[in-house]
This record gives sequence, C-alpha cells and structure tokens, in this order.
Amino acid sequence: MAVDMKMNVLIVDDYRTMLRIIHNLLKQLGFENVDEATDGSTALQKLSEKPFGLIISDWNMEPMSGLDLLKQVRATPETQSLPFIMVTAESKTDNVLVAKQAGVSNYIVKPFNAETLKLKIQSVLGAF
Repeated sequence: MAVDMKMNVLIVDDYRTMLRIIHNLLKQLGFENVDEATDGSTALQKLSEKPFGLIISDWNMEPMSGLDLLKQVRATPETQSLPFIMVTAESKTDNVLVAKQAGVSNYIVKPFNAETLKLKIQSVLGAF
C-alpha cells in the first residue's frame, strides 16, 4: 500500500526553528499537508478537529511533554492507532523503553537528516 502524501501530518515542537526544519524536510519528502503545534494541548485540539495520518513530536516540551501527548493520543479511541514518531536530543535507553511502553511507533534522535526521517516514516507507514 502506497503512503498517501496528501495525508495530514502533525508536527509538535515548542521550538519554532525545529518545527520549520521538520516541516521543510517533510515537504522535501513530498508530504503536502503539514500542520504544526507548539505544545501538546494545541496538538490535542488539532487532533480533535481533523484526521491525521502521522504525528511527529518532540519529547521535551512544556507544559505537556511529548510523552504525555503520546499517552493522551494512545488513550483516545479515535487516535489510539495513529503512527507517532518521537523526536529527542537524548538517546538514553530508559527513555526509549518508556516511549515504547507508552506506544510510540518509532524514535528519532537529534540531529537527523531527511534520509533518517524518511526511513523512520517508512518504518511506520510503509514505502513511499
């Protein structure tokens, strides 16, 4: 099954520069509908307004962390199976395990490039 490049992708990061970088990488990869949120609460609001096919979220955010956002997404029937990629600057094994237990689909450690992002997205959505 081919990945729908028109699907809505939500990127969540409280650092606007990172939002811009991920947004640009997704556009380079061919994704057409990229939405942004600067915190978990805004992300949850956007998730309730329209369907998304993928969430890419930073781990370290205030007041709601990416992990808390992930737990909320997994606890909501409409979004519980939504592919969710966590982005973090920390590669601690404990963090990876906690994210896996919470239901993360995949994990990206900063810094990363378009190829890494593409491979992680392919691992959760399939080839495109």
